[in-house]
Amino acid sequence: MVHLYNLTLQKSSGINAAVYGNFSASKAQEIVVLRNKVVELLRPDESGRVQSVTSVEAFGIARSIATLRLAGANRDYLVLGSDSGRVVVLQFDKEKNAFVKVHQETYGKTGCRRIVPGQFLCADPKGRAICLGAVEKNKLVYVMNRDNEANLTISSPLEANKSHTIVFHMCALDCGLDNPIFAAIELDYGDADADPSGEAVAEAQKHLTYYELDLGLNHVVRKWSEPIDNGANHLIPVPGGSDGPGGVLVCCENFVIYRHQNHDEVRAVIPRRNSLAADRGVLIVSSASHRSKNS
Repeated sequence: MVHLYNLTLQKSSGINAAVYGNFSASKAQEIVVLRNKVVELLRPDESGRVQSVTSVEAFGIARSIATLRLAGANRDYLVLGSDSGRVVVLQFDKEKNAFVKVHQETYGKTGCRRIVPGQFLCADPKGRAICLGAVEKNKLVYVMNRDNEANLTISSPLEANKSHTIVFHMCALDCGLDNPIFAAIELDYGDADADPSGEAVAEAQKHLTYYELDLGLNHVVRKWSEPIDNGANHLIPVPGGSDGPGGVLVCCENFVIYRHQNHDEVRAVIPRRNSLAADRGVLIVSSASHRSKNS
């Protein structure tokens, strides 16, 4: 049977997602971007210009991306979620000047399906686990480790599913050496789906939910869930452990709200241009955080 694959003369220029890390060497500040079906590694030169190091066709739709660094390592792995129903861990090879596949785990059917994970991907800051989320219902958590020869190993998936739930965004919390926690913006549509009058739709409420991976018992629990603003669309993790209070910044329409378990809500208004109409809201759709050492 003949299989055809479409390759265009001009590559996609729109960037779906981007992450930064040290992929080729330690202290090599680099950026990996997803351009629909192209994975590209970028590196700034001495003059400050961003140069393309390598670019590879994914032969599929690259949906999500994350960096992963195991404890004690000085280089980052690249974790990729796509429409293949698999999660792939890549490592940059200097000799080949390309990303090579280190591990591949199949978990679902192919295609961009709403209940197959891959749309959302986040990694624990300490490199102990990754979490893949679908648009609806399903979430999978993989425990990452290394064997005696320092090769990356990946566990069987641990499920954290909740029926009749739509996910808007996910992130991994910085909680130091405590159990890894993953946060998600969720909306339960169970009542709205069963109500023919449509009144339950107006009362549907988004929730900020914490999922904790218990490394001792090797299972995932739904630790905490609280209602949040219905305009919430994006999460930014706050440094935790010995570096900060932890928790997340919830980006909503016109507001940024700090939320954490056993902590009061702190709200700040997003600055807006004078020329922007009063009836138009302001949304934060992407973010990056930088942590600096005390001088």
